[in-house]
Amino acid sequence: MKRRDSTLAIMREPFAAGLDENLSPIMHHLWKLEGGAIYFCHNGWAHVTIDLKDYEIVPNTQLVLLPGTIIRINGSSSDFTASFFGFPKEMFREACLRFEPIFFRFIKEHPCYVLPEENTGAIRGLIRATTAIYNDRENRFRNQIAKNHLQSFMLDIYDKCYRYFDKHEIEGGSRQDEIFKNFVVLVHENCISQREVTFYANKLCISTKYLTGICRSVTGDSAKKIIDDFAILEIKVLLQSTDLTMQDIADQLGFPDQSYLGRYFKRHEGISPREYQNKYAM
Repeated sequence: MKRRDSTLAIMREPFAAGLDENLSPIMHHLWKLEGGAIYFCHNGWAHVTIDLKDYEIVPNTQLVLLPGTIIRINGSSSDFTASFFGFPKEMFREACLRFEPIFFRFIKEHPCYVLPEENTGAIRGLIRATTAIYNDRENRFRNQIAKNHLQSFMLDIYDKCYRYFDKHEIEGGSRQDEIFKNFVVLVHENCISQREVTFYANKLCISTKYLTGICRSVTGDSAKKIIDDFAILEIKVLLQSTDLTMQDIADQLGFPDQSYLGRYFKRHEGISPREYQNKYAM
């Protein structure tokens, strides 16, 4: 698969760290991260969409992008600057073995928050240390140190989450909230190949009617709409960031053929996949 380049989407090195001051090369395009990244905003602002939700990045915002995240930069100020630490999926897995899955589910739902100025010392120090080891190409333990830094980042993020958010928000409240959160996790993991509500209801051991009722109660949308929204997002990523043919995309996403894919996409977006691709051609 040939991809159009993005520093967010592709890790060409074991890890990367430094200062990002120019978002224009990736502005207004969808990127699906193969690895993950931690950003810390120093100046200016940026508007981003992460997994279909919109966020405003302002000074002292800490942004945690887990592997598989789909992000779009919608705009930024001319003085925007942010430090970052990008890491591959393998490093993330090794550094985070002992963390509870529920913590990462919460991070997926709450990828960014603004830190009080007095509590930014840890992330500023970790960013400086990680950037220094990234630039020290001669260090024979460079990758191991970076992995240790990633674990330190995650421990600090874990601490901040439990400090700034209610425990029930992190660990779940009612049974309906728990079911909905598990449903969203399943959609993230399976929407490429599974687009029917029955699949998710069976996984959750509930009826399709009950699942749809929970989704409408929490978001106002049906379970099917949530599934379709994420499936369309995956299609858009492939249309924007790869040179795959329509048939290749149909095959990768489990559609019977490219005509079916085209009808599915147009039904939801009002334009054909080709028209969308031409609109966002880089």
